Amino acid sequence: MVKAKKTAVPYACQNREEVMDAIKTLGDTQRELVRLETSINDEIAAITQREKCRIDALKKQIDVLTTGVHWWCEANRQMLCANGGKTANLITGEVSWRQRPPSVSLRAVDKVIDTLKRLGLERLIRIKEEVNKEAILADPKKVAGVAGITVVQGLEDFTVTPFEVDIGGVQ
Repeated sequence: MVKAKKTAVPYACQNREEVMDAIKTLGDTQRELVRLETSINDEIAAITQREKCRIDALKKQIDVLTTGVHWWCEANRQMLCANGGKTANLITGEVSWRQRPPSVSLRAVDKVIDTLKRLGLERLIRIKEEVNKEAILADPKKVAGVAGITVVQGLEDFTVTPFEVDIGGVQ
């Protein structure tokens, strides 16, 4: 039997005062992290806003160029894919055509299911069986000894919540 080693605890409080100090430091550190993330996001937003015109112009240029390439390639597809392939190498890059797999789009699913049933097409309706976990939790003794079912109880999470004061938008 291989025994897993416990990981070393890098920091452990030694008394109540250290715990209180650590919780205060934890709150300070969490708030500093939020301030830093907010500052970074503010800078990203400012840069994005400042460069919006250039970004939009570049996106428009990409769309125009892509459309132009697509039109020419569609008109010359037979020549580009003479060997029956779906990709053409054009020295500076390649173009390719890929057939998307078929897909099904549904609207008003309940009505579709009713219609399929009325038409006798039940084979096109999937019935999903699944274990009712809520029922098991309500009566765990019923499944005691059933292979593959484990009812986990008594787990405890530990959380530290530094106190915060909200003074109505003042920072």
